[in-house]
Amino acid sequence: MKTNLITRAGYEQLRQELDDLWRKERPDTTQKVAWAASLGDRSENADYQYNKKRLREIDRRIRYLRKCLDHLKIVDYAPEQAGRVFFGACVEVENEAGDTRRFRIVGYDEIFDRKDYISIDSPMARALLKKSVGDEALVCTPKGETYWYVNAISYPENP
Repeated sequence: MKTNLITRAGYEQLRQELDDLWRKERPDTTQKVAWAASLGDRSENADYQYNKKRLREIDRRIRYLRKCLDHLKIVDYAPEQAGRVFFGACVEVENEAGDTRRFRIVGYDEIFDRKDYISIDSPMARALLKKSVGDEALVCTPKGETYWYVNAISYPENP
């Protein structure tokens, strides 16, 4: 089950994507489908088939975003969070082997196409919650257990 939390920047990005899909991509694709349909035989018309498929993908994403945006809860930074790991934190951790990782803990809908974001629902994020710099966190994954040490915690500037 995914948590319905999101950062303000992530929410705005999803809202912008919905707006772009609804106001730009969907009308353009609908126009292409109408043009391709006017050419006649649709069964062998690659433009028609491709754009019809694209229109279904756009509509599916629009439905998802509308439903999603209604249920998401925006979480803003609060001064009480300083020095500890909470939602929205940028965290640098290091394991016993000396491997260092840096990432931001965000909502499920924000992690796509971002290597430097992890979901609040991930084992790493769950293990790090409420930790401070210098604390040790035991992360349990299907591959086994690993200890990670918190090296740094920061929160991005809020708009």
